[in-house]
Amino acid sequence: MAYKVVYKKRFYNKLSALLNYLEANWSEEIAQQFLQKLDKRIETLKGQPYIGGPSQTIKGVRGILITKHNKLFYKITNDTIIVLNMYDTRINPKKNKYL
Repeated sequence: MAYKVVYKKRFYNKLSALLNYLEANWSEEIAQQFLQKLDKRIETLKGQPYIGGPSQTIKGVRGILITKHNKLFYKITNDTIIVLNMYDTRINPKKNKYL
């Protein structure tokens, strides 16, 4: 059974900021490669939603790596995956409420 995916606004905000950064400091091609990796991960989650590790602080939240520098956090409800946010793995862990 494939789950449907819903994205929170804060995820879109983080994604937009990251893509702007990648385009400005690296290249548009790098930004497109990131989007492809993200799409691939989302497709994997649709078929295997419990593949991500559970959060140690918030019950019901799971996380999965997109790249070695970005981790996606999501919640599963019935037949829906709710994408909550994305964090840079290099930031101070105290700033990430999902860890």
